[in-house]
Amino acid sequence: MNQHNADMEKDRAAMLRRMGLMLLLAVVGTAAQANEALATKSACMGCHQADKKVVGPSWKDVAAKYADGSKTAEQLASSIRQGSSGKWGAMPMPAQPALSDADALILSKWILGQR
Repeated sequence: MNQHNADMEKDRAAMLRRMGLMLLLAVVGTAAQANEALATKSACMGCHQADKKVVGPSWKDVAAKYADGSKTAEQLASSIRQGSSGKWGAMPMPAQPALSDADALILSKWILGQR
């Protein structure tokens, strides 16, 4: 292989790596937007925001509290569906029975990723 062909092959490999990275970033961004849309559709935003306490804790505060792995996404999903009290102060979180198990799990994984 001559130098010209080797250079072209290196350029091609670099271009493919860049395209792969761009595709990965697009997929991650789309998933984050979809999960935020699910939180909005499910009325979560009335009590929670990304980085500030409203009625309940921020998503980032929840993620930070459980960053040590003390609560799994499945456990958080259960808390979302069943409601809870005493974990974040006196204000209880009402149960969300209309939210499917699958959507609760999607939201809990998204919330735990908000670091």
